[in-house]
Amino acid sequence: MTTSGPPAARSLWGVRGLIVRYGRRTVLDDVTLEVRPGSVTAVIGGDGAGKTTLLRALAGVVKPVAGEVLRPERRRIGFIAGTGGVYDDLTVGENMAFVAEAYGLSREERDRRAPRLLTRTGLTGTGGRLAGRLSGGMRQKLAFVLALLHDPELLVLDEPTTGVDPVSRAKLWGLIAEEAAAGAAVVVSTTYLDEARRAARILLLEDGRVRDDAALALASDAEAQSAARQAHTRGQASAHTGKARPVGADATGGVRAGSGRTPLAEASGVVRRFGAVTAVDGVDLEVGAGEIVGLLGANGAGKTTLIRMMLGLLRPTAGSVALFGRAPSRRSRARLGYVPQGLGLWEDLTVAENLAFSTESFGPRPPSLDEDLAAATGTLVRDLPLGLRRRLAFAAALAHQPDLLVLDEPTSGVGLRARAALWRTVHAAADAGAGVLVTTHHLDEAAECDRLVLLAGGRVVAEGTLASIVGTATAVAVHAERWDAAFAALTAAGLPAALVGRDLRVPDRDLAVVRDALDDAGVEARLEVVPATFEETFVRLAAAHSSAAGTTGEQGRSPR
Repeated sequence: MTTSGPPAARSLWGVRGLIVRYGRRTVLDDVTLEVRPGSVTAVIGGDGAGKTTLLRALAGVVKPVAGEVLRPERRRIGFIAGTGGVYDDLTVGENMAFVAEAYGLSREERDRRAPRLLTRTGLTGTGGRLAGRLSGGMRQKLAFVLALLHDPELLVLDEPTTGVDPVSRAKLWGLIAEEAAAGAAVVVSTTYLDEARRAARILLLEDGRVRDDAALALASDAEAQSAARQAHTRGQASAHTGKARPVGADATGGVRAGSGRTPLAEASGVVRRFGAVTAVDGVDLEVGAGEIVGLLGANGAGKTTLIRMMLGLLRPTAGSVALFGRAPSRRSRARLGYVPQGLGLWEDLTVAENLAFSTESFGPRPPSLDEDLAAATGTLVRDLPLGLRRRLAFAAALAHQPDLLVLDEPTSGVGLRARAALWRTVHAAADAGAGVLVTTHHLDEAAECDRLVLLAGGRVVAEGTLASIVGTATAVAVHAERWDAAFAALTAAGLPAALVGRDLRVPDRDLAVVRDALDDAGVEARLEVVPATFEETFVRLAAAHSSAAGTTGEQGRSPR
């Protein structure tokens, strides 16, 4: 049964006792979810947990076989599907005109709301650009504009930030908080642990059922990741005593991984230009045996371009790169394990055929498989869930026991448990002596790395351990009875407030400045100075570079 009505008729939206089946398969089993106006609710879970089906049912796209759906009328719902809901063959302006007409907005209403939303998302001046020509982050921002254009009462967002860089993600969450502060009921599905913690309420799904111990489960996942990091640290300490790494000359004439004398991979003053665009600008980077180096940056920062140069897939415009002490070659690349963003799998081949191809290319015996992959050896890759595809890509990359593992966004779109399992694999490879270079948009994964290199605008803006990069930076935590009033006051004063549950954080600002902004608006709140998070530090560094360079982020750079 579906019930709808004006917001005054009920205090919340959501579902009760929801059951959804696809054929004989039960996808959601007795699920209840409350989405309250003026707050954010997060739905989190792994691949196949039922997140997308739940949100599609709430938005009216999926029809349940039992249970009750409580929602406003369709025209009062803003929905971002997992596919984005953007028409690639229309311009940004045409997308907005189409959505405005579909929701019955007058031209005056559209012209009043659209410019503010485009400015808020950093899309000003893109009206004539084809949506299909926008970068991934810009397309997600456009999806937000389209979902918010008609001022919805219920905002349903299905993994709206998956694959989006951390800077764009922070801006999108600013939009989410703004809508919740204005009274909208917001529900967000996500695979990001740090995003789930931003919500006032969390629903954890597993195999289509609600886990009542969401807070405990999230905590245990964090503890499991911490234990894995501690185990890796112990392995590193053991390795540094000289007990774990073989030393000697390799077949390419370089020094074997583990000697401590020659980096496994090295970039020196590397520059790469594409026409008038400088994608990488004077970068130095080293990866040693047994260490995990995290390469972080917003879209367009130059991460993928740098990796492709270090692999020998692109030639530097200036500077030099080396693998195992020599210029990249077919022989040196045989000692690499590479998982690209697109995974590098043949989707029209089975799991077994993909592994046979990898084995033929690198020469080792086929890798041992975990139980799930072993059961799917005859399945076409395109029919596998994303988590299994990621695990298959890892198995293929590690089969020949590479000395250097290069991972470009290896956990994007993967659920918590699958992500933790992939990181255990990475730590095991490092403990066995391999060097690892990894890029990620999950900033909580920075803690998995021994050392971090932050890129902005093609340049290194910070380097070191997570603790050294954050340093003594602080933020002001704001605890107000009415978080929405505090958010409005801080936003009006030009202070970047981030929502965390029902509290706010204002990074890189003096407490007195925050206090004055709240006092001027007559908002009572308790304030405290707290250590900055890595995300806050990352966004500040990226923003500082953009301001200094006069760039406009994704709009001003190549999306690579």
